[in-house]
Parts: sequence; structure tokens; C-alpha cells
Amino acid sequence: MSAPSTTQDPLSAPLTIAFDYTRSVGPVLGRFFTALRERRIEGVRGGDGRVHVPPVEYDPVTAEPLTEFVEVADTGVVTSWSWAASPLEGQPLQRPFAWALIRLDGADTALLHAVDVPGPEAMRTGMRVRARWADEPVGHIRDLAYFVPADAPPDAEPAPMPPPPPVAERAEGDPIGTIVTPVRLHYEHSASPEESRYLRGLAEGRLIGQRCPACHKVYIPPRGACPTDGVPTAGEVELPDTGIVTTFCVVNVPFLGQRIKPPYVAAYILLDGADIAFLHLVLGCPAEEVRMGLRVRAAWKPREQWSTTLENIDHFEPTGEPDAPFESFAHHL
Repeated sequence: MSAPSTTQDPLSAPLTIAFDYTRSVGPVLGRFFTALRERRIEGVRGGDGRVHVPPVEYDPVTAEPLTEFVEVADTGVVTSWSWAASPLEGQPLQRPFAWALIRLDGADTALLHAVDVPGPEAMRTGMRVRARWADEPVGHIRDLAYFVPADAPPDAEPAPMPPPPPVAERAEGDPIGTIVTPVRLHYEHSASPEESRYLRGLAEGRLIGQRCPACHKVYIPPRGACPTDGVPTAGEVELPDTGIVTTFCVVNVPFLGQRIKPPYVAAYILLDGADIAFLHLVLGCPAEEVRMGLRVRAAWKPREQWSTTLENIDHFEPTGEPDAPFESFAHHL
């Protein structure tokens, strides 16, 4: 067991979780998005005569399917609004604007969208607005780039247009059947003191776990408290960069942003001396040769590429040693 590290402030870093979500839209919303691509807005009429925009598949009163489509105008009236003083990434405008509920002419329900005005003093409930269309509509709600006051002069300085949304692959002119919605979450992650020591250890090429004083289990990545006994972990344990594969998955399906050509293996690695496995890549052999009990060693990136991250280990690869017997890791699955 190594001596505890000198006390240092916990680490923190900005993190981003991002992916493009592709969803099917069905015949009703599909027709709505197809119309937007043509710079038209369509709603659907309910059993009570009201026109819903955006269209709904089933009547909110009777639950009957709705099929009578109605074209409405791209002008309307603000029924309610809220000021967005600090726009977020991906929003329709990157300068202060208003979110508003807009009842389009010919519709009976309101559409939520952005209104571009100089400031909150220029917004009011009941004001008339008109749509500003995207320069190149593709069949997405962002084809309606934003709204402007109906009396805004045509030669007014236009706001910067938002970037076009990702588009699902389709032949030109095909009805819209799927849409792609980018999802982005930015946040600041503050590591615990135990996790911070572990991350600083990685920057030195060391694998540092934490031991439970009650059951003596060693956790890596470390935890502040033992999940078995509920007591704070105490005492750092430096572990080797060798271990075994407990369970694994062969990845055969390609996906956006994939940096390794399938097939390849994602496996849980149980380091020698640890009591919990962590997920990492196993390379250096054909995917079909990876198996439970396979002895592996970390393949570290070049020293100049190290930082406070487990990505310092590029992958694990077989050591060539005999496999570990199942009984030796059965209780770690």
C-alpha cells in the first residue's frame, strides 16, 4: 500500500454529452415536416372543428385518429411570451430573443417558437408576427428559423440564421419519415477527493484504488464509501496494469463518431488486486479470440499524451499468459 497523496484541491473539468437523436415521425408529423420543406404550414382539424398546429395524430377530446389537414398562414398573434436574455447553444438565435406561444392565422392552438426583437420592451401579448424561413428548408421545425414583428420593414437587418439541422438520409423530394435532433448537455464535473487522487495518479502512469476498512475490498475507480458496508474507504492501493477479462461484448454495429472499425471488443477488466471491474477496450487480437478469464495488460499512450484521464490507457491487450480459472473471478461478475 502506498502512502496517501499530499492533500490537493479536487479536480473539476467541463464535460459534454452529445449525440444526434434520429426518430421516425409517422404520417401526421411527417406531412407537417414535408410541408415545412415547401415553406408551408399545415395543421389538422379535430372533431370539434379546432385546427391544431403542430398537428396531432389523435383528437385530444375523442381520441379518434385525425386525417383532415388544413393549411394555415405563416403569420399570427403572440398569446404569451418569455424573454431569453442569455441564449444557449443550439437555440434559434444567438442574441437575446423572446420565446413565444404563437397562434397562427387559421389555427386554434399555439406554436412555441422564437421571436426576434431588439429587447423585451418590444414584445407584448397580442402583437402580430410573421415567420422568417430558413434559407434552405430541409423538412425540420427549424425551417421556421424564427418570427419577427409583422410590421418589421423587409429591409431590416436580418438576424444571423441558425445552422441547418442534421438531416436523415432520403432521396430528394421524398416525404419526411425521420428527423434528426442534436442533443447536447454541457456541465462542470467536480471530482471527489478520492477520484481526484486517482485521476492525478493516471497522469503519472499509476493506477490508484481505495480500500474499504471493513470488508477490505479494493475499488478502482475509487469510491468515497464502500457500497457493501457503507463506511468511508480509507487507504490508497496502487494496482498493477494487468488483469483479466470478466465479461465482454463484441461491437459489430457501426455508429456515428466511431473511431475503431468493427468488430472490436468492449470488456470489463478486473485488475489484479482489485474487487471491481471497469469497462475498457480489448485490442491486439481478433475479436473472436477474446474470452472470459483472458489475461490482459494495459497499452499506454505515449507519455507526452497523458493527462488526468483513463484515456491514457489506449486499450488492453492479451499478455499470452494462461487464462484465469472461472472460480477466481466468478464473484466479480
